[in-house]
Amino acid sequence: METDNESQNQQSEEDQPPLLAGIEAGGTKYVCAVATHPAEPLLETRFPTGEPQATIDQAVSFFREATEQYGPIRSMGIGTFGPADIQARSPGYGSILTTPKQGWAGFNVVHALRDGLGVPIPIAFDTDVNAAVVGEAEYGAARNHRFAAYITVGTGIGGAFLHDGQIVHGRMHPEVGHMMMPDFDSAYGKSTNVCPFHESCLEGRASGPAIEARWEMPGGEIPDDHDAWELQAAYLAAGCINLTAVWSPDLILLGGGVSQKAGLLDRVRRQFEKQAGDYWSLPPLDIYLQTPTLDQRAGIVGALALAQRLL
Repeated sequence: METDNESQNQQSEEDQPPLLAGIEAGGTKYVCAVATHPAEPLLETRFPTGEPQATIDQAVSFFREATEQYGPIRSMGIGTFGPADIQARSPGYGSILTTPKQGWAGFNVVHALRDGLGVPIPIAFDTDVNAAVVGEAEYGAARNHRFAAYITVGTGIGGAFLHDGQIVHGRMHPEVGHMMMPDFDSAYGKSTNVCPFHESCLEGRASGPAIEARWEMPGGEIPDDHDAWELQAAYLAAGCINLTAVWSPDLILLGGGVSQKAGLLDRVRRQFEKQAGDYWSLPPLDIYLQTPTLDQRAGIVGALALAQRLL
């Protein structure tokens, strides 16, 4: 027979908000967290993205320790580097597709996590930039906007669209980084494109590795007044103009490590105005083109928000 104390303990557990798990699975680092409120993680860890199974084993170890402290996980959200199979009805759902990240192509992240945890919890699997735009829509700069676009600029370049709070998916996720670009390099006596697939795309021209290859030093070491940033702004502005032309969002957020460069956003706004030719009727550019309010937290907050949406 159940005692009064056991009954009270059970009732207390039922009254507690569900524990959410989130993973921001980047190509450079994994960020794992648990929370009952997506914007306020209770416990968090981060570690380098290494060999697939070893990386998942680290995540599983973290979540097992978290459950000992906070109780069972009810759902999980994952925002991953791509390309990835994010279609829930696909036989390969949860898999990383063709990627230069050594050993990850074909690896099924969702299956590996479920096997490691030994618990069949629901898992939302999407791209890292899709997770980030959800985080910004619910807790950041995209709140109260129906149509939001997010471009993340770092080791690669990705993009996401939110339509009335819902992530826009087609046959797969958008590949904004691989939209074709004009060659602005020639004005600077350069010719740099690091994408192995395309002659001139946004990722090949404006990602972190492209900046380093062009100027022979990492972006973090390039002075604020260097020509590199005017060229970078030209490419990012062209990408934003393409999004404006094909979709016309309420605002565009520029996230990722490269976008944090001091003064870069103002340069992008000036380049956007120059390239746009007064064609579109838009909000003021300090509203239309912004950086994320959540900054580098957007991905993990968004992953936790994806987990919450499952419930």
